[in-house]
Amino acid sequence: MLTWARKLLDWYAQARREMPWRGHPDAYAVWVSEIMLQQTQVDTVRPYFTRFLQAFPDIAALASASDEALLKSWEGLGYYTRVRNLRKAAQCLVAQYNSELPHTAEALEKLPGIGAYTAAAIASICFNEAIPVVDGNVARVFARFNLLSDDFSKDGNRRKLAAWLTPIIQTAPIPGDFNQAMMELGALVCTPRNPKCDECPLRDACQAKRKQMQDSFPHKSPTKTLPERTCKVVALQNEMGEWLFAKHEGERLLAGFWEFPKVTALPFPLAKPKKSITHRQTFSHFRQITTVYTATLPEAIPPLPETLRWSATPEALPLTTATRKILSKLRNR
Repeated sequence: MLTWARKLLDWYAQARREMPWRGHPDAYAVWVSEIMLQQTQVDTVRPYFTRFLQAFPDIAALASASDEALLKSWEGLGYYTRVRNLRKAAQCLVAQYNSELPHTAEALEKLPGIGAYTAAAIASICFNEAIPVVDGNVARVFARFNLLSDDFSKDGNRRKLAAWLTPIIQTAPIPGDFNQAMMELGALVCTPRNPKCDECPLRDACQAKRKQMQDSFPHKSPTKTLPERTCKVVALQNEMGEWLFAKHEGERLLAGFWEFPKVTALPFPLAKPKKSITHRQTFSHFRQITTVYTATLPEAIPPLPETLRWSATPEALPLTTATRKILSKLRNR
């Protein structure tokens, strides 16, 4: 085994963080954690992971989860396609794999929501397959280590780095530890800004450290200007203190979540609408500016369609992140 790789494993044995999914005997728990950790920080994931496994303790429970229970368990974690694909994959596992995860990255990657990185992580950590992971942390470590100018947002460049790492991980006694060590190094030491090079087990062999070029790697794509979308909603309470919510329509990403209804979507007129607050939220592809109005309800309200609901306990519903934050602002006021 290469000297730097051995040093990396020695460092990981001492520096690894304790996480509820590390050392977990159930591959299902590792799979859930890996999906949650996609584009999400460890500290954010911890409480969600614990609650999710309490609600859905195994693959069969996840496969039969209702929409509302599923979305409520993920509420606020974002990137909701992840949890929908989790359930789809669980349903495939029940139907085709006797409710068990397959043991190879090749088979895992055929399941909904599992790409090359996640498949490699599960296969190496749970089933000892010697296949390397390449996420943003790993790409950053080795872009600096080897002075690679590749754009690792492109699949081809990630595959090229994985090919370079493959013979190295094949010499590791525990492939899963090698993968986790690379990711941990990127998360704790070889950080995007102000890397802690003096603490790095790879410092003696790192070309960027030798040439003091750490800030030049990896390649950074130019920042794009995000388009803005505007929306007008109304926050209504009846005399019993119940809030009115509408089931999200339109974008598939938020389908099944509840939010304050749009001003134009109500089946009854409003009296004295008044602008209350403005809420801004940035998504991966756009910025949303939501103007919130309050108003007086008419004396007679017609029967509501299924897409509208009064609720005295909004916390029981799966709410969009924007709706939860707007509700908090309104209550504080």
